[in-house]
Amino acid sequence: MALPVTRRRERLIPTQWGAFPEFEELYDRMGRLLESAFGEPIISPTTWTPFADLLEDDKSYIVEAEVPGMSKDDINIQVSGNELIISGKVEEQEKEGVRAHRRMRRYGEFEYRTVLPGEIDAEGVRAKLDNGVLTVTAPKSAHERPRHVAIES
Repeated sequence: MALPVTRRRERLIPTQWGAFPEFEELYDRMGRLLESAFGEPIISPTTWTPFADLLEDDKSYIVEAEVPGMSKDDINIQVSGNELIISGKVEEQEKEGVRAHRRMRRYGEFEYRTVLPGEIDAEGVRAKLDNGVLTVTAPKSAHERPRHVAIES
């Protein structure tokens, strides 16, 4: 006669839960799904996109992108029509005598692309890097800017 076996359930307590690895896994799975459907990767697995805001005032469109620890030599900005492309590469710094327990920062090539909502004056585009925030100001073309119309009496 066999006796029933009782198994002791051990409680697994994670040291620290983070959402970032979960999203990375989801992103990788979606990439594999798209690759299997279309036959080639949509973007390089090492390319990442910095966080950015797209703002607008009366005279220009403003893009503020987070690029911490980068210098102006690491960043390339291109304008084609009303498309803005910010790209570059962040090198991983090797540290001797230390062991990494967790890595959350991104390294490698990055690219941010956006189509600005209206026409711009490409010659007037300016960029400024301050405290890890890249601010690109693209002035609106003359016919895109609102103009005040005086009322005749």
